[in-house]
Amino acid sequence: MFTPRYQNEQTDLLMKALLALSTTDEAYRFCEDVLTVQELKSITQRLEVAVMLRQKVTYQDIAHQTGASTATISRVNRSLQYGADGYQMVLDRLAATEDIQQK
Repeated sequence: MFTPRYQNEQTDLLMKALLALSTTDEAYRFCEDVLTVQELKSITQRLEVAVMLRQKVTYQDIAHQTGASTATISRVNRSLQYGADGYQMVLDRLAATEDIQQK
């Protein structure tokens, strides 16, 4: 059983809010209200890095293509290897819907 490290009433509310979203439009609206532009860019960059790491792209190529630092790439890689499997779950589901390509 998974036990979140940061679970409290506020994070529970955020998770419920995310689950309440039904469309991409709703997700964009929520993210624009909740996140700063930089926070949104950081999150999207990390997801892009995760996709590329699963495709076995090298750190150097990932850094060049995304602008991510090697520290960010390493952090995402650690999460892919030893994390809570959140990236794996999302990437598997996106691949199943063909929203991302598998190599």
